[in-house]
Amino acid sequence: MSHENETDTNPENQEAPKTETDAPKTDTSQIEASHENTEEPSKSEEQPAEEKSLEEAPAEVVEEPEEIDPEQQIAELNEKMLRLAAELENTRRRAERDKSDALRYGVTGFARDMVSVGDNLTRALNAIEETDREGLSDNMVNLLEGVGATQRDLMAALQRNGVKPIAPEGEKFDPNFHEAMYEAPGTGQDSGTIIEVVEIGYMIGDRLLRAAKVGVAKDG
Repeated sequence: MSHENETDTNPENQEAPKTETDAPKTDTSQIEASHENTEEPSKSEEQPAEEKSLEEAPAEVVEEPEEIDPEQQIAELNEKMLRLAAELENTRRRAERDKSDALRYGVTGFARDMVSVGDNLTRALNAIEETDREGLSDNMVNLLEGVGATQRDLMAALQRNGVKPIAPEGEKFDPNFHEAMYEAPGTGQDSGTIIEVVEIGYMIGDRLLRAAKVGVAKDG
């Protein structure tokens, strides 16, 4: 009997049965790489909003400096020089005016005191009428003449220094230069007319040194 069809029962010649461990292995490196690629976009989405705004902000445009026209630059410099020259001229004029005012009005306080002395001398002379002088002794007459000469010299010195008297009798009352001491109705004068100068006023230059004290007419 032939043994060709008999099954080979030799365990060495038989193939071992396949198990689950012999199954084909999956390439995990590709899976991990694909997993990493899927995670990267999520990280970019988690970037702070500030960084996104900085990335999205347009770049600043740097303007190139404009070319300056030489003629325009020269004209501007000339204008500045003219303006500076005008300022210097105004400063010089102010300095001269201040110097002139200092010379003219620097004696204001002294002049005000001197006009008071002149007033006292005038009162002393007016206290004695011309008719009363006839019975005076020669010494008293000489004294009165000396007082009169002193008063005249004082007033002349004041006028040489720009001090002038204000005696506005018959003029219209002006509060800028006059001080009303009283009002008198029924004088026959227009209302506001100065009818008496109680005390002479004075000007120094174009400024009021002392207002004239006056009496003023009043209607009614």
